[in-house]
Amino acid sequence: MDVRRADERYPGGDRSAGIESWHAFSFGPHYDPDNLRFGALIACNEEQLAPGAGFDEHPHSHTEIVTWVVEGELTHRDTAGHETVVRAGDVQRLSSAGGVRHVERNDGDAPLTFVQMWLAPRDPGGEPSYEIVRGIADSTPYAVPEAGAMLHVRRLAAGERTAVPDGAYVYVHVVRGAVRLGGEELGAGDAARVTAAEDVDAVAVTAAEVLLWEMS
Repeated sequence: MDVRRADERYPGGDRSAGIESWHAFSFGPHYDPDNLRFGALIACNEEQLAPGAGFDEHPHSHTEIVTWVVEGELTHRDTAGHETVVRAGDVQRLSSAGGVRHVERNDGDAPLTFVQMWLAPRDPGGEPSYEIVRGIADSTPYAVPEAGAMLHVRRLAAGERTAVPDGAYVYVHVVRGAVRLGGEELGAGDAARVTAAEDVDAVAVTAAEVLLWEMS
């Protein structure tokens, strides 16, 4: 188990434009050849957008992009004709496939915080697709078969225990609160990369929200 703390993330964004970004993997000018990916996961970015701030239209290709809103509202528009507002508890996935462009903005009056995770598909190319699951229920897995991955969302009360999925690669990201995992306490923004996970439990130290990626 490899624990990465929130304060070890690479800073990014543009504060003068109301954008703060924190990257768990090599991203943009931050290049570490030993931190390019874990399983299918190639990015896990914490993004904070001030009201009115956002990312102008930009391209993606050959990437599965999954977004989890922590607080606020995210406006998404893409060149495939989708326009949605993503809120806390929703899972959004953009399969960029052979290529798509999109815009991400905070058009609301309150600050926006979201976690965006990029996964490498098993096979490149294809047609772009988009999906949003409103208010996904606790413990309901969300499959990204294109990347051989499954997202598990857990919302835990203090003292509650949950099993970490067995898998070749499991990525655990703490959205809020604190959990104990394999003898380590993880707080908000901390993550653990577990290889060959088997019979691992997470116990909530406080009320917590956790994202777990199970990857083959």
